[in-house]
Amino acid sequence: MLSAQKQSEKKKTLHKKYPSEARPYMQSLHGKAKLRFCLQYLWDYYKLPLATAAIALYIALYAVYGRFTHKDTVLYAALVNVAVGETLTEELSSRFLTAQNLNTNANTFRLYSGLYLTDDENNIYHEYTYASRLKILASIDAEQLDVALMNKEAFDAFSQNGYLSNLDELLAEEVPALHQQLAPYFVTNTVILEDNSEDLLLDGSAVYHAETESYPMGLDLSASPMIQKGGFQETVYLGIIKNSPRIHTVFDYLEYLFV
Repeated sequence: MLSAQKQSEKKKTLHKKYPSEARPYMQSLHGKAKLRFCLQYLWDYYKLPLATAAIALYIALYAVYGRFTHKDTVLYAALVNVAVGETLTEELSSRFLTAQNLNTNANTFRLYSGLYLTDDENNIYHEYTYASRLKILASIDAEQLDVALMNKEAFDAFSQNGYLSNLDELLAEEVPALHQQLAPYFVTNTVILEDNSEDLLLDGSAVYHAETESYPMGLDLSASPMIQKGGFQETVYLGIIKNSPRIHTVFDYLEYLFV
């Protein structure tokens, strides 16, 4: 009995080494033994082609899935140092699509939240500042940020870094009627064009100086009916990012906020 078992194992080994001999051996098997042999045979000799085919199938299915589930982003907005409830979040984002009669199955509004900018080390959100700066910079570089809603501290930071458009020039040229409507809510701030901050790091005795420019960079949203419902304790400002490629949609959004 032992000899027959060894002979059987030897025969199986030979069949693995020489696939041409596998067929007669497979025909001698039945039931589960035959199934196990077939699976083992496929794994031993065709695992690379099977793996390649599986990867190709996955890529194809993923591409098809992406094609049928893709949504166009109508606008990118960010809440910086501003926290809102679920209802207001919907009003500031997805309900804008409805107001514009856009298909929500094919379009989306991207609203970034949980972003904080502060130099106050005692602020409970100070630990999120570094990650928020990276997120904001990456979004602006990728042209995936059109407007920012923010408090005064964040508004100052955006302004100083030169991220925000001159609202007076932009609206007067593109949408004169909207410019006239919103001009009373323009807020002027200052951009730092050039300074000697790097010199100060090398020489502590140096005196800080900077070349700056001031112009209307933000909108005071206190008059917006939608923002008024939010019950904010401090002023919320809106700024338009300079490199926004969706500027005409931004104008529609401004009208939406002040309806």
